[in-house]
Amino acid sequence: MLRIYGVILEVVKGLRPVIGEIERKDADLARQMRRATSSVALNVSEGMYSRGKNRGARYHNAMGSMRETLSCIEVGVALGHIDEVELGLLNSIHHIMATLTKLTR
Repeated sequence: MLRIYGVILEVVKGLRPVIGEIERKDADLARQMRRATSSVALNVSEGMYSRGKNRGARYHNAMGSMRETLSCIEVGVALGHIDEVELGLLNSIHHIMATLTKLTR
């Protein structure tokens, strides 16, 4: 089991109120963010039990979904749906992306 998986689950949990806040103003963006956020955890979980190129592909997909999640936050802030997100949560997102980058090399 990858240690980063626990961090991913904490980020998913930490983003619940953010997604809820976005949802009150933009249901489509919230739905997109919820799918992307879930995809990170699901792809990493699948990758942990995959082999060869499939493993790298799952981690690469998770990386794309984590970046998409971050973009949803950035768009939510830009549109005024949410205020800035907690720095610790953003640091965890960047930590996840850095780890996934290493795993895909």
